[in-house]
Amino acid sequence: LLGSGSPLGSGSTLEPGSLRGRSGVAMAKSKFEYVRDFEADDTCLPGCWIVVRLDGRNFHRFSEQHEFKKPNDDRALQLMTRCAQTVMQELEDIAIAYGQSDEYSFVFKKNTRWFKRRGSKFMTHVVSQFASSYVFYWKDYFKDQQLLYPPGFDGRIVLYPSNQSLKDYLSWRQADCHINNLYNTVFWMLVQRSGLTPVEAQDRLRGTLAGDKNEILFSEFNINYNNEPLMYRKGTVLIWQKVNEIITKKIKLPKEAEEKEVEVTRTKTKVVPLHCDIIGDQFWEEYPEILAEDS
Repeated sequence: LLGSGSPLGSGSTLEPGSLRGRSGVAMAKSKFEYVRDFEADDTCLPGCWIVVRLDGRNFHRFSEQHEFKKPNDDRALQLMTRCAQTVMQELEDIAIAYGQSDEYSFVFKKNTRWFKRRGSKFMTHVVSQFASSYVFYWKDYFKDQQLLYPPGFDGRIVLYPSNQSLKDYLSWRQADCHINNLYNTVFWMLVQRSGLTPVEAQDRLRGTLAGDKNEILFSEFNINYNNEPLMYRKGTVLIWQKVNEIITKKIKLPKEAEEKEVEVTRTKTKVVPLHCDIIGDQFWEEYPEILAEDS
């Protein structure tokens, strides 16, 4: 039985002079290596921000079968963020990530050399790490809900040549978060509290503007949309931040016979979630290191 790593198997001990010896293996290998020419060159253009965006595959059905709370399920949103944090911890060249609903965008540094800037590598590493983390951490958030089947995520990669185009992309995703969440908040209030069917709720909201939806929430349900949690309205931004941690260490003090436990403060760089506006300038002025090319 031949091994998988060699045409002759890992246990082959043929004589050097044999036609099936090492020279024969090299000849056979070179004979077949032409197939590498069929691989597409997917090297990302230099000097561009590399963005990988993933989305849950058929998550409308997934959320129904796993009984997600509507319009927002904190467990599901927090699980998504936990998975995104894991991705950033594994792929440290990610400068910032942004997530809402069942999607997350990961921004790799403009000057990254990871994976020789091969787009397929960026995308597959992010999506596979995220998907496996979703299954791994599921029980931490859905303690009483069994995972009925494996979730799937699709991914795409887009290059942005300037800081402004990257900021516009992230602004677009946050604007999408606001539009979708406002609609879903009104929709589910009409269904859950007014007793409308989903079709009736859709008909009621057809053609309405943001002001109309806000008026429905306030006049019919006494809900001020601006008081809804920021995580729902703004989504989640993940950035690297230095934080102080207090840990307990055992040390031996001078003139002391035994070790004592003492609290020590240390600085550590961690992935921190924020729920804030990223469309305006304030966020970028507060965290200029995100867009710094030498960061």
